[in-house]
Amino acid sequence: MLSKIDSIDQHVEDTMEAGAGLCKEDIVQAVAEDSKEIIQWLLDQGVEFTKNDKSPEGKLHLTKEGGHTHPRIVHAADKTGEAIQDSLIDKLKKRKNIEIFTHHVAVDLITHSQEKSSVKKCIGAFILNTKNNIVDTFRAKYVVIATGGANKVYLYTSNPDTSSGDGIAMAFRAGCDIANMEFMQFHPTCLYHRDAKSFLISESLRGEGGKLVLPNGKEFMHKYDSRGVLAPRDIVARAIDSEMKIQGLDFVMLDISHKKPSFVKKRFPNIYKKCLEFNIDITKEGIPVVPATHYTCGGINIDINARTNIKNLYAIGEVAHSGLHGANRMASNSLLECIFFSKKVQEDIVRQEKFNSSNNLINYNFNFARTISRDSSETILIKNLWKEIRTLMWDYVGIVRTNERLLKAKIRTSIYKKEIEDLFKKYIISSDLIELRNLIYIAEIIITSALIRKESRGLHYNLDYPKTKNEPEDTVINKNKKSKIKLYQEK
Repeated sequence: MLSKIDSIDQHVEDTMEAGAGLCKEDIVQAVAEDSKEIIQWLLDQGVEFTKNDKSPEGKLHLTKEGGHTHPRIVHAADKTGEAIQDSLIDKLKKRKNIEIFTHHVAVDLITHSQEKSSVKKCIGAFILNTKNNIVDTFRAKYVVIATGGANKVYLYTSNPDTSSGDGIAMAFRAGCDIANMEFMQFHPTCLYHRDAKSFLISESLRGEGGKLVLPNGKEFMHKYDSRGVLAPRDIVARAIDSEMKIQGLDFVMLDISHKKPSFVKKRFPNIYKKCLEFNIDITKEGIPVVPATHYTCGGINIDINARTNIKNLYAIGEVAHSGLHGANRMASNSLLECIFFSKKVQEDIVRQEKFNSSNNLINYNFNFARTISRDSSETILIKNLWKEIRTLMWDYVGIVRTNERLLKAKIRTSIYKKEIEDLFKKYIISSDLIELRNLIYIAEIIITSALIRKESRGLHYNLDYPKTKNEPEDTVINKNKKSKIKLYQEK
Protein backbone atom coordinates (compact mmCIF):
# COMPACT_ATOMS: atom_id res chain seq x y z
CA MET A 1 0.00 0.00 0.00
CA LEU A 2 1.19 3.52 -0.82
CA SER A 3 -0.86 5.24 1.88
CA LYS A 4 -0.43 5.04 5.64
CA ILE A 5 -4.21 5.11 6.19
CA ASP A 6 -4.79 2.25 3.73
CA SER A 7 -4.10 -1.49 3.90
CA ILE A 8 -4.09 -4.62 1.75
CA ASP A 9 -6.97 -6.00 3.83
CA GLN A 10 -9.04 -2.89 3.07
CA HIS A 11 -8.27 -3.17 -0.65
CA VAL A 12 -9.40 -6.81 -0.55
CA GLU A 13 -12.56 -5.92 1.38
CA ASP A 14 -13.48 -3.14 -1.07
CA THR A 15 -12.92 -5.41 -4.06
CA MET A 16 -14.98 -8.24 -2.57
CA GLU A 17 -17.84 -5.88 -1.78
CA ALA A 18 -17.86 -4.38 -5.27
CA GLY A 19 -17.80 -7.89 -6.78
CA ALA A 20 -21.12 -8.75 -5.11
CA GLY A 21 -20.11 -12.17 -3.80
CA LEU A 22 -18.52 -13.56 -6.97
CA CYS A 23 -14.88 -12.57 -6.44
CA LYS A 24 -12.41 -15.38 -5.80
CA GLU A 25 -10.83 -14.27 -2.54
CA ASP A 26 -7.52 -16.05 -3.13
CA ILE A 27 -7.10 -14.18 -6.44
CA VAL A 28 -8.11 -10.84 -4.89
CA GLN A 29 -5.66 -11.32 -2.03
CA ALA A 30 -2.79 -12.25 -4.35
CA VAL A 31 -3.34 -9.26 -6.66
CA ALA A 32 -3.71 -6.80 -3.76
CA GLU A 33 -0.52 -8.08 -2.13
CA ASP A 34 1.36 -7.62 -5.41
CA SER A 35 -0.01 -4.12 -6.10
CA LYS A 36 2.92 -2.12 -4.69
CA GLU A 37 5.45 -4.23 -6.59
CA ILE A 38 3.40 -3.87 -9.80
CA ILE A 39 3.38 -0.08 -9.51
CA GLN A 40 7.13 -0.05 -8.93
CA TRP A 41 7.63 -2.25 -12.00
CA LEU A 42 5.60 0.19 -14.10
CA LEU A 43 7.72 3.07 -12.79
CA ASP A 44 10.82 1.11 -13.79
CA GLN A 45 9.41 0.78 -17.32
CA GLY A 46 9.23 4.54 -17.60
CA VAL A 47 5.57 5.22 -16.79
CA GLU A 48 5.39 8.79 -15.51
CA PHE A 49 2.73 8.81 -12.82
CA THR A 50 1.57 12.13 -11.38
CA LYS A 51 3.48 13.23 -8.27
CA ASN A 52 1.99 14.83 -5.18
CA ASP A 53 2.89 18.53 -5.23
CA LYS A 54 2.55 18.72 -1.45
CA SER A 55 5.05 15.92 -0.85
CA PRO A 56 8.69 17.02 -0.55
CA GLU A 57 9.76 13.39 -1.13
CA GLY A 58 8.08 13.36 -4.54
CA LYS A 59 5.55 10.71 -3.58
CA LEU A 60 2.90 9.66 -6.08
CA HIS A 61 -0.44 11.44 -6.01
CA LEU A 62 -3.27 9.14 -4.95
CA THR A 63 -6.87 9.66 -6.00
CA LYS A 64 -10.12 7.99 -5.04
CA GLU A 65 -12.58 6.26 -7.36
CA GLY A 66 -15.89 4.44 -6.98
CA GLY A 67 -15.90 1.55 -4.50
CA HIS A 68 -12.58 2.50 -2.85
CA THR A 69 -12.58 3.38 0.86
CA HIS A 70 -9.38 5.43 0.64
CA PRO A 71 -7.49 7.33 -2.08
CA ARG A 72 -5.20 4.60 -3.49
CA ILE A 73 -5.25 5.09 -7.27
CA VAL A 74 -1.98 6.19 -8.85
CA HIS A 75 -2.53 8.00 -12.13
CA ALA A 76 -0.86 9.88 -14.96
CA ALA A 77 -2.97 13.05 -14.94
CA ASP A 78 -6.25 11.92 -16.56
CA LYS A 79 -4.81 9.52 -19.17
CA THR A 80 -3.32 6.69 -17.10
CA GLY A 81 -4.11 3.87 -19.51
CA GLU A 82 -2.58 5.71 -22.43
CA ALA A 83 0.58 6.51 -20.45
CA ILE A 84 1.07 2.86 -19.45
CA GLN A 85 0.37 1.60 -22.96
CA ASP A 86 2.74 4.06 -24.61
CA SER A 87 5.57 3.29 -22.18
CA LEU A 88 5.26 -0.49 -22.60
CA ILE A 89 4.95 -0.35 -26.38
CA ASP A 90 8.04 1.85 -26.52
CA LYS A 91 9.94 -0.72 -24.45
CA LEU A 92 8.65 -3.55 -26.64
CA LYS A 93 9.80 -1.93 -29.88
CA LYS A 94 13.35 -1.72 -28.53
CA ARG A 95 13.54 -5.46 -27.90
CA LYS A 96 15.42 -7.19 -30.73
CA ASN A 97 14.18 -10.68 -29.84
CA ILE A 98 10.50 -9.80 -30.37
CA GLU A 99 8.87 -9.66 -33.79
CA ILE A 100 5.77 -7.47 -34.10
CA PHE A 101 3.23 -8.15 -36.85
CA THR A 102 1.09 -5.14 -37.73
CA HIS A 103 -1.81 -5.25 -40.20
CA HIS A 104 -2.63 -8.78 -39.07
CA VAL A 105 -5.96 -10.05 -37.66
CA ALA A 106 -6.48 -13.39 -35.88
CA VAL A 107 -9.20 -15.57 -37.42
CA ASP A 108 -9.27 -18.75 -35.33
CA LEU A 109 -7.13 -20.78 -32.94
CA ILE A 110 -5.58 -24.06 -34.07
CA THR A 111 -6.04 -26.96 -31.66
CA HIS A 112 -4.96 -30.60 -31.73
CA SER A 113 -6.02 -33.66 -29.76
CA GLN A 114 -3.69 -36.63 -29.64
CA GLU A 115 -5.07 -40.09 -30.35
CA LYS A 116 -6.82 -41.75 -27.40
CA SER A 117 -6.67 -38.49 -25.47
CA SER A 118 -9.43 -36.04 -24.65
CA VAL A 119 -6.91 -33.31 -23.84
CA LYS A 120 -7.01 -30.54 -26.41
CA LYS A 121 -3.85 -28.55 -27.07
CA CYS A 122 -3.49 -25.13 -28.72
CA ILE A 123 -0.68 -25.12 -31.29
CA GLY A 124 -1.17 -21.80 -33.08
CA ALA A 125 -3.64 -19.63 -34.93
CA PHE A 126 -4.83 -18.69 -38.39
CA ILE A 127 -3.94 -15.04 -39.01
CA LEU A 128 -5.17 -12.78 -41.81
CA ASN A 129 -2.56 -10.52 -43.39
CA THR A 130 -4.71 -7.53 -44.30
CA LYS A 131 -2.11 -6.16 -46.74
CA ASN A 132 -2.30 -9.10 -49.15
CA ASN A 133 -5.56 -10.68 -47.88
CA ILE A 134 -3.84 -14.04 -47.29
CA VAL A 135 -4.50 -16.21 -44.23
CA ASP A 136 -1.20 -17.40 -42.73
CA THR A 137 -0.65 -20.25 -40.27
CA PHE A 138 1.22 -19.17 -37.13
CA ARG A 139 2.45 -22.21 -35.17
CA ALA A 140 3.40 -21.79 -31.52
CA LYS A 141 4.27 -23.90 -28.48
CA TYR A 142 2.32 -21.48 -26.31
CA VAL A 143 -0.44 -19.03 -27.21
CA VAL A 144 -1.47 -16.08 -25.04
CA ILE A 145 -4.74 -14.28 -25.77
CA ALA A 146 -4.66 -10.63 -24.69
CA THR A 147 -7.17 -9.06 -27.07
CA GLY A 148 -9.21 -6.97 -24.64
CA GLY A 149 -12.94 -6.94 -24.01
CA ALA A 150 -16.17 -7.15 -25.97
CA ASN A 151 -17.77 -3.78 -25.31
CA LYS A 152 -18.24 -2.87 -28.97
CA VAL A 153 -21.14 -5.32 -29.02
CA TYR A 154 -23.16 -2.42 -27.57
CA LEU A 155 -24.20 0.73 -29.42
CA TYR A 156 -22.59 3.11 -26.92
CA THR A 157 -19.16 2.34 -25.49
CA SER A 158 -16.09 4.11 -24.18
CA ASN A 159 -13.91 1.54 -25.94
CA PRO A 160 -12.18 1.64 -29.35
CA ASP A 161 -13.61 -0.07 -32.44
CA THR A 162 -11.29 -3.04 -31.92
CA SER A 163 -13.06 -4.05 -28.69
CA SER A 164 -15.22 -6.59 -30.53
CA GLY A 165 -14.61 -9.65 -28.36
CA ASP A 166 -12.36 -11.41 -30.88
CA GLY A 167 -10.32 -13.37 -28.33
CA ILE A 168 -13.36 -14.57 -26.38
CA ALA A 169 -15.19 -15.62 -29.56
CA MET A 170 -12.15 -17.51 -30.90
CA ALA A 171 -11.60 -19.24 -27.56
CA PHE A 172 -15.28 -20.23 -27.39
CA ARG A 173 -15.15 -21.77 -30.87
CA ALA A 174 -11.98 -23.64 -29.88
CA GLY A 175 -13.70 -25.15 -26.82
CA CYS A 176 -12.71 -22.89 -23.92
CA ASP A 177 -14.95 -22.40 -20.91
CA ILE A 178 -16.40 -18.87 -20.94
CA ALA A 179 -17.56 -17.46 -17.60
CA ASN A 180 -19.85 -14.68 -16.36
CA MET A 181 -20.35 -12.82 -19.64
CA GLU A 182 -23.63 -11.38 -18.39
CA PHE A 183 -21.61 -8.93 -16.29
CA MET A 184 -20.92 -6.07 -18.69
CA GLN A 185 -19.85 -2.94 -16.85
CA PHE A 186 -21.38 0.32 -17.98
CA HIS A 187 -19.24 3.34 -17.19
CA PRO A 188 -21.68 5.90 -15.78
CA THR A 189 -20.18 8.97 -17.44
CA CYS A 190 -19.35 9.19 -21.12
CA LEU A 191 -19.56 12.52 -22.92
CA TYR A 192 -22.91 12.92 -24.65
CA HIS A 193 -22.34 14.63 -27.98
CA ARG A 194 -23.06 13.44 -31.50
CA ASP A 195 -19.45 14.05 -32.59
CA ALA A 196 -17.67 12.85 -29.42
CA LYS A 197 -17.81 9.12 -30.17
CA SER A 198 -18.37 8.24 -26.50
CA PHE A 199 -15.40 10.06 -24.98
CA LEU A 200 -14.91 8.77 -21.44
CA ILE A 201 -15.16 11.23 -18.55
CA SER A 202 -12.85 9.67 -15.95
CA GLU A 203 -14.32 8.48 -12.68
CA SER A 204 -11.59 10.41 -10.91
CA LEU A 205 -13.48 13.61 -11.79
CA ARG A 206 -16.18 12.46 -9.38
CA GLY A 207 -13.46 11.40 -6.96
CA GLU A 208 -12.23 15.00 -6.91
CA GLY A 209 -15.66 16.44 -6.12
CA GLY A 210 -17.65 16.30 -9.36
CA LYS A 211 -21.43 16.21 -8.84
CA LEU A 212 -24.07 14.36 -10.84
CA VAL A 213 -27.07 16.61 -11.39
CA LEU A 214 -30.16 16.89 -13.53
CA PRO A 215 -30.21 19.64 -16.17
CA ASN A 216 -31.97 21.88 -13.59
CA GLY A 217 -28.99 21.49 -11.24
CA LYS A 218 -30.66 19.13 -8.76
CA GLU A 219 -28.52 16.30 -7.34
CA PHE A 220 -30.02 12.80 -7.32
CA MET A 221 -27.45 10.15 -6.35
CA HIS A 222 -28.33 10.39 -2.64
CA LYS A 223 -31.68 8.77 -3.51
CA TYR A 224 -29.94 5.60 -4.70
CA ASP A 225 -26.92 5.10 -2.44
CA SER A 226 -25.48 6.69 0.71
CA ARG A 227 -22.06 6.88 -1.01
CA GLY A 228 -23.53 9.23 -3.60
CA VAL A 229 -21.43 9.77 -6.73
CA LEU A 230 -18.72 7.44 -5.41
CA ALA A 231 -20.95 4.37 -5.23
CA PRO A 232 -19.79 1.42 -7.40
CA ARG A 233 -20.25 1.89 -11.14
CA ASP A 234 -23.22 -0.45 -11.51
CA ILE A 235 -25.23 1.54 -8.95
CA VAL A 236 -24.30 4.90 -10.48
CA ALA A 237 -25.04 3.70 -14.03
CA ARG A 238 -28.47 2.32 -13.03
CA ALA A 239 -29.26 5.54 -11.15
CA ILE A 240 -28.47 7.66 -14.21
CA ASP A 241 -30.44 5.29 -16.45
CA SER A 242 -33.38 5.49 -14.04
CA GLU A 243 -33.36 9.31 -13.88
CA MET A 244 -33.12 9.57 -17.66
CA LYS A 245 -36.18 7.34 -18.05
CA ILE A 246 -38.19 8.98 -15.25
CA GLN A 247 -37.43 12.52 -16.41
CA GLY A 248 -37.46 11.74 -20.14
CA LEU A 249 -33.86 12.95 -20.53
CA ASP A 250 -31.21 12.19 -23.12
CA PHE A 251 -28.44 12.83 -20.56
CA VAL A 252 -27.60 14.10 -17.08
CA MET A 253 -24.86 16.56 -16.09
CA LEU A 254 -21.51 15.93 -14.40
CA ASP A 255 -20.47 19.22 -12.82
CA ILE A 256 -17.08 20.21 -11.38
CA SER A 257 -17.38 23.91 -12.17
CA HIS A 258 -17.60 24.73 -8.45
CA LYS A 259 -13.88 23.92 -8.14
CA LYS A 260 -11.17 26.47 -8.93
CA PRO A 261 -10.49 26.69 -12.69
CA SER A 262 -6.74 26.33 -12.11
CA PHE A 263 -7.28 23.05 -10.25
CA VAL A 264 -9.62 21.65 -12.91
CA LYS A 265 -7.26 22.50 -15.78
CA LYS A 266 -4.25 21.00 -14.04
CA ARG A 267 -5.95 17.86 -12.72
CA PHE A 268 -7.97 17.11 -15.87
CA PRO A 269 -6.07 18.66 -18.78
CA ASN A 270 -7.23 16.19 -21.42
CA ILE A 271 -10.89 16.20 -20.39
CA TYR A 272 -10.79 20.01 -20.30
CA LYS A 273 -9.21 20.18 -23.75
CA LYS A 274 -11.51 17.57 -25.28
CA CYS A 275 -14.68 19.19 -23.96
CA LEU A 276 -13.55 22.58 -25.30
CA GLU A 277 -13.54 21.00 -28.77
CA PHE A 278 -17.30 20.68 -28.35
CA ASN A 279 -17.71 24.19 -26.86
CA ILE A 280 -18.05 22.88 -23.30
CA ASP A 281 -15.97 24.73 -20.71
CA ILE A 282 -15.94 22.41 -17.70
CA THR A 283 -14.63 25.21 -15.44
CA LYS A 284 -17.89 27.08 -16.03
CA GLU A 285 -20.56 24.47 -16.81
CA GLY A 286 -21.52 20.83 -16.41
CA ILE A 287 -20.70 18.06 -18.84
CA PRO A 288 -23.61 16.18 -20.50
CA VAL A 289 -23.04 12.46 -19.82
CA VAL A 290 -24.67 9.07 -20.41
CA PRO A 291 -23.71 5.52 -19.35
CA ALA A 292 -21.82 3.43 -21.92
CA THR A 293 -20.30 -0.04 -21.89
CA HIS A 294 -16.81 0.12 -20.49
CA TYR A 295 -15.52 -3.21 -19.22
CA THR A 296 -16.15 -6.93 -19.75
CA CYS A 297 -16.06 -8.59 -16.31
CA GLY A 298 -16.53 -12.10 -17.71
CA GLY A 299 -14.40 -13.85 -20.30
CA ILE A 300 -12.24 -16.90 -20.88
CA ASN A 301 -12.07 -18.89 -17.65
CA ILE A 302 -8.52 -19.03 -16.25
CA ASP A 303 -6.76 -20.25 -13.12
CA ILE A 304 -4.15 -18.52 -10.94
CA ASN A 305 -1.52 -19.11 -13.67
CA ALA A 306 -3.79 -17.72 -16.42
CA ARG A 307 -4.23 -21.20 -17.91
CA THR A 308 -7.43 -22.00 -19.82
CA ASN A 309 -8.97 -25.48 -20.07
CA ILE A 310 -7.05 -25.97 -23.37
CA LYS A 311 -3.43 -26.96 -22.86
CA ASN A 312 -0.76 -24.31 -23.63
CA LEU A 313 -3.42 -21.64 -24.15
CA TYR A 314 -3.37 -18.66 -21.77
CA ALA A 315 -5.55 -15.58 -21.43
CA ILE A 316 -4.75 -12.32 -19.63
CA GLY A 317 -6.42 -8.97 -19.14
CA GLU A 318 -9.97 -8.03 -19.99
CA VAL A 319 -10.38 -11.03 -22.30
CA ALA A 320 -10.09 -13.33 -19.28
CA HIS A 321 -12.24 -14.22 -16.30
CA SER A 322 -9.84 -14.61 -13.39
CA GLY A 323 -12.30 -14.13 -10.54
CA LEU A 324 -10.77 -10.81 -9.49
CA HIS A 325 -13.75 -8.67 -10.48
CA GLY A 326 -16.69 -10.93 -9.66
CA ALA A 327 -20.02 -9.41 -10.64
CA ASN A 328 -18.64 -5.88 -10.86
CA ARG A 329 -15.10 -4.58 -11.37
CA MET A 330 -13.85 -2.05 -8.86
CA ALA A 331 -12.26 0.91 -10.62
CA SER A 332 -8.60 0.52 -11.68
CA ASN A 333 -8.20 -3.09 -10.48
CA SER A 334 -7.99 -4.19 -14.12
CA LEU A 335 -4.58 -2.57 -14.67
CA LEU A 336 -3.19 -4.51 -11.70
CA GLU A 337 -4.76 -7.68 -13.10
CA CYS A 338 -3.03 -7.29 -16.48
CA ILE A 339 0.48 -7.04 -14.99
CA PHE A 340 -0.14 -9.67 -12.31
CA PHE A 341 -1.25 -12.37 -14.77
CA SER A 342 1.36 -11.40 -17.37
CA LYS A 343 3.96 -12.27 -14.77
CA LYS A 344 2.14 -15.52 -13.95
CA VAL A 345 2.13 -16.59 -17.62
CA GLN A 346 5.85 -15.90 -17.96
CA GLU A 347 6.63 -17.90 -14.83
CA ASP A 348 4.40 -20.79 -15.87
CA ILE A 349 5.93 -21.10 -19.34
CA VAL A 350 9.44 -21.06 -17.86
CA ARG A 351 8.42 -23.90 -15.50
CA GLN A 352 6.95 -25.94 -18.34
CA GLU A 353 10.02 -25.47 -20.52
CA LYS A 354 12.25 -26.56 -17.66
CA PHE A 355 10.37 -29.72 -16.68
CA ASN A 356 8.73 -30.76 -19.96
CA SER A 357 11.39 -31.25 -22.61
CA SER A 358 8.93 -33.21 -24.79
CA ASN A 359 6.80 -30.14 -25.40
CA ASN A 360 8.09 -29.60 -28.92
CA LEU A 361 6.43 -27.54 -31.61
CA ILE A 362 3.93 -29.72 -33.46
CA ASN A 363 4.52 -29.46 -37.19
CA TYR A 364 1.26 -30.39 -38.85
CA ASN A 365 0.16 -28.98 -42.18
CA PHE A 366 -2.98 -27.17 -41.15
CA ASN A 367 -4.73 -25.26 -43.91
CA PHE A 368 -7.35 -22.60 -43.58
CA ALA A 369 -9.86 -24.44 -45.78
CA ARG A 370 -12.75 -22.34 -47.04
CA THR A 371 -14.94 -22.32 -50.11
CA ILE A 372 -14.97 -18.80 -51.52
CA SER A 373 -17.25 -17.94 -54.41
CA ARG A 374 -16.82 -14.21 -54.83
CA ASP A 375 -15.53 -10.92 -53.52
CA SER A 376 -17.80 -9.01 -51.17
CA SER A 377 -19.03 -5.97 -53.00
CA GLU A 378 -21.97 -5.89 -50.60
CA THR A 379 -20.14 -4.11 -47.77
CA ILE A 380 -23.45 -2.49 -46.87
CA LEU A 381 -24.56 -5.90 -45.53
CA ILE A 382 -21.71 -5.98 -43.02
CA LYS A 383 -22.26 -2.35 -42.02
CA ASN A 384 -25.99 -2.81 -41.46
CA LEU A 385 -25.62 -6.08 -39.55
CA TRP A 386 -23.01 -4.47 -37.30
CA LYS A 387 -25.39 -1.62 -36.46
CA GLU A 388 -28.43 -3.88 -36.00
CA ILE A 389 -26.65 -6.21 -33.57
CA ARG A 390 -25.26 -3.37 -31.45
CA THR A 391 -28.64 -1.60 -31.36
CA LEU A 392 -30.36 -4.86 -30.39
CA MET A 393 -27.92 -5.41 -27.53
CA TRP A 394 -28.35 -1.83 -26.28
CA ASP A 395 -32.17 -1.95 -26.36
CA TYR A 396 -32.74 -5.55 -25.19
CA VAL A 397 -29.67 -6.55 -23.15
CA GLY A 398 -28.71 -3.25 -21.53
CA ILE A 399 -28.33 -1.92 -17.99
CA VAL A 400 -31.76 -3.19 -16.88
CA ARG A 401 -33.00 -6.48 -18.37
CA THR A 402 -36.15 -8.62 -18.53
CA ASN A 403 -36.72 -12.23 -19.58
CA GLU A 404 -38.97 -11.15 -22.44
CA ARG A 405 -36.37 -8.83 -23.94
CA LEU A 406 -33.60 -11.40 -23.47
CA LEU A 407 -35.60 -14.16 -25.20
CA LYS A 408 -36.47 -11.89 -28.11
CA ALA A 409 -32.82 -10.92 -28.42
CA LYS A 410 -31.79 -14.60 -28.44
CA ILE A 411 -34.18 -15.37 -31.30
CA ARG A 412 -32.93 -12.42 -33.35
CA THR A 413 -29.26 -13.17 -32.77
CA SER A 414 -29.77 -16.76 -33.98
CA ILE A 415 -31.10 -15.34 -37.26
CA TYR A 416 -28.20 -12.89 -37.53
CA LYS A 417 -25.71 -15.67 -36.79
CA LYS A 418 -26.91 -17.85 -39.68
CA GLU A 419 -26.73 -14.89 -42.04
CA ILE A 420 -23.22 -13.92 -40.90
CA GLU A 421 -21.84 -17.47 -41.07
CA ASP A 422 -23.22 -17.66 -44.62
CA LEU A 423 -21.38 -14.44 -45.50
CA PHE A 424 -18.20 -15.78 -43.88
CA LYS A 425 -18.32 -18.94 -46.03
CA LYS A 426 -19.20 -17.25 -49.32
CA TYR A 427 -17.13 -14.10 -49.44
CA ILE A 428 -13.43 -13.30 -49.41
CA ILE A 429 -12.39 -12.83 -45.82
CA SER A 430 -11.76 -9.33 -44.43
CA SER A 431 -11.07 -7.80 -41.02
CA ASP A 432 -14.59 -6.32 -40.96
CA LEU A 433 -16.14 -9.72 -41.66
CA ILE A 434 -13.98 -11.41 -39.01
CA GLU A 435 -15.02 -8.86 -36.38
CA LEU A 436 -18.69 -9.09 -37.37
CA ARG A 437 -18.56 -12.87 -36.99
CA ASN A 438 -16.96 -12.54 -33.56
CA LEU A 439 -19.47 -9.89 -32.55
CA ILE A 440 -22.48 -12.17 -33.12
CA TYR A 441 -20.83 -14.95 -31.10
CA ILE A 442 -20.28 -12.49 -28.25
CA ALA A 443 -23.89 -11.28 -28.39
CA GLU A 444 -25.13 -14.86 -28.23
CA ILE A 445 -22.82 -15.70 -25.30
CA ILE A 446 -23.92 -12.63 -23.30
CA ILE A 447 -27.62 -13.33 -23.88
CA THR A 448 -27.27 -17.03 -23.01
CA SER A 449 -25.39 -16.19 -19.82
CA ALA A 450 -27.96 -13.55 -18.85
CA LEU A 451 -30.81 -16.03 -19.32
CA ILE A 452 -29.09 -18.64 -17.17
CA ARG A 453 -28.72 -16.26 -14.22
CA LYS A 454 -32.00 -16.29 -12.29
CA GLU A 455 -31.20 -13.39 -9.99
CA SER A 456 -29.97 -9.81 -9.94
CA ARG A 457 -26.35 -9.44 -8.86
CA GLY A 458 -23.77 -6.74 -9.49
CA LEU A 459 -23.87 -5.58 -13.09
CA HIS A 460 -26.65 -7.97 -14.06
CA TYR A 461 -30.06 -6.56 -13.13
CA ASN A 462 -33.20 -8.44 -14.22
CA LEU A 463 -36.60 -7.02 -13.31
CA ASP A 464 -38.05 -10.55 -13.32
CA TYR A 465 -35.48 -11.69 -10.74
CA PRO A 466 -34.82 -8.58 -8.60
CA LYS A 467 -33.47 -10.52 -5.59
CA THR A 468 -29.95 -11.86 -5.07
CA LYS A 469 -29.50 -15.56 -4.25
CA ASN A 470 -27.78 -16.53 -1.02
CA GLU A 471 -25.23 -18.76 -2.75
CA PRO A 472 -22.93 -17.07 -5.31
CA GLU A 473 -22.63 -18.97 -8.60
CA ASP A 474 -20.54 -18.56 -11.73
CA THR A 475 -22.19 -18.92 -15.12
CA VAL A 476 -19.98 -21.13 -17.29
CA ILE A 477 -20.72 -22.04 -20.90
CA ASN A 478 -18.84 -24.14 -23.44
CA LYS A 479 -19.86 -24.82 -27.05
CA ASN A 480 -19.13 -28.55 -26.57
CA LYS A 481 -21.25 -28.88 -23.44
CA LYS A 482 -24.75 -28.00 -22.39
CA SER A 483 -24.94 -24.56 -20.74
CA LYS A 484 -24.44 -24.93 -17.03
CA ILE A 485 -23.95 -23.08 -13.76
CA LYS A 486 -21.01 -23.84 -11.52
CA LEU A 487 -20.89 -23.01 -7.85
CA TYR A 488 -17.54 -21.45 -7.03
CA GLN A 489 -15.85 -23.44 -4.28
CA GLU A 490 -13.52 -21.21 -2.29
CA LYS A 491 -10.14 -22.83 -1.78
